[in-house]
Amino acid sequence: MVLFDLPTETKKERSVAAKFRKILLENGFVMFQFSIYMRFCQSVENAEMHTKRVKNILPEKGKIGIFAITDKQFGKMEIFYGTSKTPKQEPPQQLELF
Repeated sequence: MVLFDLPTETKKERSVAAKFRKILLENGFVMFQFSIYMRFCQSVENAEMHTKRVKNILPEKGKIGIFAITDKQFGKMEIFYGTSKTPKQEPPQQLELF
């Protein structure tokens, strides 16, 4: 998961923030909330590779956090839209090659 709070007061700052979000999407992240993006990784090594990629595109200003959680931890999260609880989503299927 990548969590960030980037400045957006000037046109340049808004452009930098938009570019950061766009690159996250291009790298397979999906928006969980406006400033929280997540990506399923099949292994610790894969998660480390994506962490390095995010570190390489960090904007000059703002606050960014990167962390990994397991499928089991993510599955314990309760998610609500207003007062309605959303149904539990199954984790993505892992691709197996023979």
